[in-house]
Amino acid sequence: MSRIDATFAALRDRKGTALIPYVTVGDPHADGTAEILLAMARAGADIIELGVPFSDPMADGPVIQKASERALARGIGMAEVLAAVVAFRKEDTKTPIVLMGYANPIERYGIERFADAARDAGVDGVLVVDYPPEECEDFAALLKARGLDPIFLIAPTSTDERIAAVARVASGYVYHVSLKGVTGAGHFDIAGVAAMIPRIKAHVKLPVGVGFGIRDAKTARAVAEVADAVVIGSALIQHLEGAGPAEAATMAGQFVAEIRAALDHPHPGPLPQAGEGARQGSNR
Repeated sequence: MSRIDATFAALRDRKGTALIPYVTVGDPHADGTAEILLAMARAGADIIELGVPFSDPMADGPVIQKASERALARGIGMAEVLAAVVAFRKEDTKTPIVLMGYANPIERYGIERFADAARDAGVDGVLVVDYPPEECEDFAALLKARGLDPIFLIAPTSTDERIAAVARVASGYVYHVSLKGVTGAGHFDIAGVAAMIPRIKAHVKLPVGVGFGIRDAKTARAVAEVADAVVIGSALIQHLEGAGPAEAATMAGQFVAEIRAALDHPHPGPLPQAGEGARQGSNR
């Protein structure tokens, strides 16, 4: 059983919801990513999505775009991404790591070389935003042969045929994009998400995570009522902007701990926004 499968199995046993934070490698500091990952895992992250910096992240709004720009300016490439995973794995061999990014950095690195290096570094899954399921069966098979889960996005506009295509090649979990548009679009439709999840599960027999619209503990708690996993990224990245090298990991851990508490101990009424000071409208 893979680390991702084991994580979701354990959560099902205790009727829990997975918390999946997202950060960009090399942001807010070139050498601090492994420490941030460890702090988030200790604070209750079940799976961590690790963004591979790219110059044209078409699905991402301005918060993650700027994080990628900052990381690229610091010289962060695929080698540094994998090195961060290696450093994390020296202390944490349990928490699954999913690389999330775009085709160009992978293809420049070499697809088979990437798959081998990701496996050797301790990566568990790969989500390539611009690889549609209909066109990457070979890539998915390459990953699966190395014990890596190919993970795919499902949009609110996805047809039943597209969802079925994802079901044929995906493993680990699938990622439902909660809104039409890029991350940071500033609105969230829980009713639309609740209606979409059964459509997805009619075809996909994997856990369903929801992201691209979760900005605080209250929204995360609402999503946890209908989904298997909550993905939160832009709000976390925004919270860490300007953090010093000595405080970034602590701040990331505190942010994740607040969301974790909301998922594990839901209560009625409004909750404070995770990471006080993060601005409204920062999603995924």
